[in-house]
Amino acid sequence: MPQSVQLIPITGLPLISPGDDLSQLLVHALAELNLTLFSKDILVISQKIVSKAEGCFVNLAELTPSVKAYELANVTGKSAAHVEAILQDSVAIIRARRDLLIVEHRLGFISANGGLDHSNVGHDPNLLLRLPDNPDASAKAMRQKLQQLTGANPPILIIDSHGRAWRKGTVGVVIGLSGLAPVQNLRGTPDLFGELLQHTEVGFTDQIAAAASMLMGQAAEACPIVLVRGLPFEFDEQATAAEVMRPRETDVFR
Repeated sequence: MPQSVQLIPITGLPLISPGDDLSQLLVHALAELNLTLFSKDILVISQKIVSKAEGCFVNLAELTPSVKAYELANVTGKSAAHVEAILQDSVAIIRARRDLLIVEHRLGFISANGGLDHSNVGHDPNLLLRLPDNPDASAKAMRQKLQQLTGANPPILIIDSHGRAWRKGTVGVVIGLSGLAPVQNLRGTPDLFGELLQHTEVGFTDQIAAAASMLMGQAAEACPIVLVRGLPFEFDEQATAAEVMRPRETDVFR
């Protein structure tokens, strides 16, 4: 049990552009805040700045919609180009109705609009931002660069805001990671009365993501990185974000 956990907002980063070195910018921001990075910290990073740095933009004016895109545009009321952009990053349509298109992203996540977003992107309504092509690889590369720059090797979580099927409101969830397993298996652990837990698995990194997203916010907070300090964990260098996804054979709702 942690005695206390700190969530420290990392502010002062500039607006991110394609090609920016997020690790170098983070080190500079930490110095400005007089913070030293330790390997037992956890860094939580907004997907949006990772996507911007990697140039994951889509210009709807440059897309040629498919027949399927036009069909779904008639159902949803979205533009055919917007639907086409969603389809290009999706492997399956989960739900389609007026003003709603929920898909299975090629990374395995179930999300509205395939993770495409216009908020905090710019004034051009045709410009949208995609999820990173490989968020795990993005987290690993950033972690390696930070170790070169600082000597510290903290786990990195890349998070996004996702809705939930039976509850209102979005929460932060992990879409990419390095150094930390996303799920803690507590089966076999005794409860207060000595009874062994039979089914309990904890979405550890999603809990961290949800907590950090309270500081990150959703609008003009300008806090795309949160440092988590004091939370016990074990390093896992083989872990991937895909481990949090429920296998299709155990998905009783689809």
